[in-house]
Amino acid sequence: MNTPLSSFRLYKMPLNRLSRCHKILISTINAHSYNIAKEDNTFNKALHTSNILLPDGISIVHAIRWLTGNKLNKIAGNDLFNWEMERMDKTGGKVFFLGSSDNILSLIQKKASLEYPNIQLQTYSPPYKPVFTDQENQAMIDAVNNFSPDILFIGMTAPKQEKWAIDHFHDLNTLHICCIGAVFDFYAGTVKRAPDWIINFGFEWFYRLIKEPRRMWKRYLIGNTKFSYSVIKEFISK
Repeated sequence: MNTPLSSFRLYKMPLNRLSRCHKILISTINAHSYNIAKEDNTFNKALHTSNILLPDGISIVHAIRWLTGNKLNKIAGNDLFNWEMERMDKTGGKVFFLGSSDNILSLIQKKASLEYPNIQLQTYSPPYKPVFTDQENQAMIDAVNNFSPDILFIGMTAPKQEKWAIDHFHDLNTLHICCIGAVFDFYAGTVKRAPDWIINFGFEWFYRLIKEPRRMWKRYLIGNTKFSYSVIKEFISK
């Protein structure tokens, strides 16, 4: 599938410029998700039609600057999570976590109750399966809508979470729908995120590779090579 990286509308503003009163779908893109989008038409459409698409990866930031001259700042899913949670704690808002296991969600709930005491929080763990039935989809929608949160965090990993969010966008009674994947594990503490100095130097991917080589080697060694090839090809075609 011919999907130029420059065809994605990437968010350029600080997070505090996001609309706080309109219903929006917020997704992220990195080299791995771009590779998937080139082969998965539904995921490609989900990223292109997201209201906000955050550049969650230093390789995306550098590639866009090289291809278009546009200067972006990396905005990770974790940055979005922190901003939304701090905002909700100030206003006494409602947040819903959809995805992951009951154990992870329990850890999130306990930690958030201490760090963000003014937030009303609810969770739901869907079945672990590639495709949900209509009944399972409706159960998730009902769980969200019965709580009517200000923020819905979805953590089912890409591309599943983005596809689910775009399919059910109009069914969900919430304002910000945020697809943030691994952030559930980061916040729960079951997966350790790289230290800030490694993130600031742009080597978070290498930290994750060292920590989980058996799971991440294909994504970063093969995936990053595929991403670089696509970007170079797009640059030459321009």
